[in-house]
Amino acid sequence: MARRRRIGLLLPIVVAAVIVGSLAGPGRPATQASQRAYQYGIQIQVPGQALVFGGQHAAPPWTTTSDGAFAYPSDGSIVQAATLTGRTSTTGGGATVRAGADLTKLSLFGGEITADAVVARVTASVAGGQGSADFTGSSLTNLSVLGQPVAATPHERIALADWGHAYLLEEEQYGGSSSPSPTYHAWITAIDVRLDADHDGLPVGTRILIGYADALASVPPAPPAPPPPPPPPAVSKTPPPAPSTPGSQAAAPATNPKAQAPSSVPDNLGLFPVLFPPPPLQHAITSQGYVFPVFGPSGYGDTFGAPRADVSGGWHHGDDIFAALGTPVVAVADGVVFSVGPNPIGGNRLWLQDGAGNQYYYAHLSAYTPLARDGMHVHAGDVLGFVGNTGDAAGGPYHLHFEVHPASLLFLGYDGAVDPTPYLNAWRHLQSVHFPAGVAWAPQPLQSRLPPAGAILLQSSDISTASGLDPASLRQALESHPREALLSGGTGRAPRRSESRR
Repeated sequence: MARRRRIGLLLPIVVAAVIVGSLAGPGRPATQASQRAYQYGIQIQVPGQALVFGGQHAAPPWTTTSDGAFAYPSDGSIVQAATLTGRTSTTGGGATVRAGADLTKLSLFGGEITADAVVARVTASVAGGQGSADFTGSSLTNLSVLGQPVAATPHERIALADWGHAYLLEEEQYGGSSSPSPTYHAWITAIDVRLDADHDGLPVGTRILIGYADALASVPPAPPAPPPPPPPPAVSKTPPPAPSTPGSQAAAPATNPKAQAPSSVPDNLGLFPVLFPPPPLQHAITSQGYVFPVFGPSGYGDTFGAPRADVSGGWHHGDDIFAALGTPVVAVADGVVFSVGPNPIGGNRLWLQDGAGNQYYYAHLSAYTPLARDGMHVHAGDVLGFVGNTGDAAGGPYHLHFEVHPASLLFLGYDGAVDPTPYLNAWRHLQSVHFPAGVAWAPQPLQSRLPPAGAILLQSSDISTASGLDPASLRQALESHPREALLSGGTGRAPRRSESRR
């Protein structure tokens, strides 16, 4: 699944072979299985609002967790359930991963959709270099839609009068066997409700997911064969020395260069530095001086390394942080902004390099602030843009795709990424944000997949310097615009990356 790059010089070939081999598979060392499970009982996506989760859990650690009752809003008029339970387990060193989400006494929209029990089950397995998925056990017990009983079948579409539709038992799977670390990914959503018109106080575009379970199984490649034993010492063909005669000096034994002790360097690797993937860089990227990249309510899970068929390398290089459309996105550290602009995958995206050389990737923005300019020096907490769903996220939930690329792995190009989840967990959340006066901007649509320019228009003007004694002063204050000053204020050369596909 991960593509290799050819390098021409001998030393880079030796070093790259060690490092890329160690990072084989979807973003995990080849010597470890990258099994993972994720599930939630309920997720509510309302346009312009923060996501609402019920019974959200990620594994490892592998466990069964009960979360009790759920109601949204507090009176349960939209969604309610008596119990939510999450189940995750693994066997065979990651060869088989199971995930599950259970609900009882489900009611949507005051009883328009009901079920005595919702059970979502998925198993992802890898054996003999091949992957498979199993959804056995998934079911909807006594499902009723608009007063009519429904016997659910996988991928069934149900019309909800004139206000929406729902999909039942959505089963998905994806994997690849060509990687040195075979990986298989499978997931299921028991009920997926989508509003095509305003209903019960919720706007069109609202989406309610019930019973989501996700399993990712991966096994390490077979260890390399041990090197062949050294050849036996050659037998000397030198004739034995003549017997000594009394009074004569004994002849020195003949030496055979091929019979010397083996070299202390067993192979060519001893001639070059052996590099291994570094551990998570908490000692270098910590909460000190860093801030969470999204301001306000948001939600995220650890999806780093999950298979992705439509991205470079075939695996997810970061985490998705879900938040309402237009939520401010901020610089996580003091640094320099570069590579600002759209592309087909990331949509409106940008990069940020901090003072230590670590680089951070932001994607799917709806718009930028005036600070989002190549070469612009920014501070931690400065607003760079706003959450959206541009690029290949078009039509999906609004979120920020965020990646961490440590300075020590930049030579690997775009694949030199590490799991951002530990950093996101550690970085502090801002209590307030600000950005310079000016108009938020978005580039022209790219291949008709981005929203039209000006879809989000934000402007602020500082009129505190206007004098009430001069009627023209207010007009002058409003006409003054710092955008040109900002454009000319960026100094220094923008960092360069060897990878431009994102």
